[in-house]
Amino acid sequence: GNVNADIRYDISLDPARETNLFRPLMVQQLAMGTQPSPRLPQWWPKRLELVGQLLAKAYSSMVIFTSLHLGVLFTKTTLDVLPTGELQAITDALTMTIIYFFTAYGTIYWCLRSRHLLAYMEHMNREYRHHSLAGVTFVSSHAAHRMSRNFTVAWIMSCLLGVTFWGVSPLMMGIRMLPLHCWYPFDALAPITYTAVYATQLFGQILVGMTFSFGGSLFVTLSLLLLGQFDVLYCSLKNLDAHAKLLAGESVNALSLLQEELLLGDSTRELNQYALLQEHATDLLRLSAGRKCPGQGNAFHNALVECVRLHRFILHCAQELENLFSPYCLVKSLQITIQLCLLVFVGVSGTREVLRIVNQLQYLGLTVFELLMFTYCGELLSRHSIRSGDA
Repeated sequence: GNVNADIRYDISLDPARETNLFRPLMVQQLAMGTQPSPRLPQWWPKRLELVGQLLAKAYSSMVIFTSLHLGVLFTKTTLDVLPTGELQAITDALTMTIIYFFTAYGTIYWCLRSRHLLAYMEHMNREYRHHSLAGVTFVSSHAAHRMSRNFTVAWIMSCLLGVTFWGVSPLMMGIRMLPLHCWYPFDALAPITYTAVYATQLFGQILVGMTFSFGGSLFVTLSLLLLGQFDVLYCSLKNLDAHAKLLAGESVNALSLLQEELLLGDSTRELNQYALLQEHATDLLRLSAGRKCPGQGNAFHNALVECVRLHRFILHCAQELENLFSPYCLVKSLQITIQLCLLVFVGVSGTREVLRIVNQLQYLGLTVFELLMFTYCGELLSRHSIRSGDA
């Protein structure tokens, strides 16, 4: 599992242990300002450590202020257009109000939980098992890490492209207007203020994409990693007898017969028995040399204890996942429900401008897919967690 991290069951199919499973998410945390007290890099001068911490707090404050002030401006816009009775203008303003207030909520929430989240990530980096117990077959959790990393990068880019397209649409059309139509207490199109206001709105749009993508990608990443750990547990339980025989010095020929039975036998082969990972044959010649223990029973007992420890680790991480996301998902579910109603209403009853339709479809697609991410991954994790007895 994770005790002898340098041992690999196969050179090509069992990659080395990853030191950090959350590198893209940690970079995104810094970019969106949700680490008000970050750990400074080693090259940062010690005498400027206080300056670095102050800069991080100042950037976090600027991010929160940007989202909050745009939410307040759109609230004023909504109140101004309510007496007119124009449904399209009302729903547009109300949609952006909800989006920016949730962006502020998400930023503040992850700032307050940043220390807890960092401790959670470090615990998983330290304790996760990068492959199953030594046996005649094995699974490597590197595939779950690769899937979570690729999904995180793809989801972040999709969210940023969607909101950035909306933000730069006036520049693409070559017209002097702002991407977000909201009330200002001054002339926002004046030569002096236009550039500053446009830059602020574009920065706010980027923050929307970063905040929306962070919660979803973090949830999917943690779900995929835990599903991978369940697969590691199942393969370890499946190989308990083979593990004991391998450590007791069983012959390679006898282990090869057991290997064929586990991989090809109808009694042990099951469709979709693993959620993410793929089972491979162990290089028995590589592992059998010098792997002898005093007794087979003792090796079996130690392996079973390790499986129990892994199961407790997974349950602890799943409980922490629930504690971390329950307040976030409570507000998120309300935001998604209201936003879907407004977006679909505007799409059906609004004007038929091409650029407007494209922007609305982008927001609608991202919102629906985000809802699917939380529900589908949560369902996978819930269903797969009860298969320990089967394994």
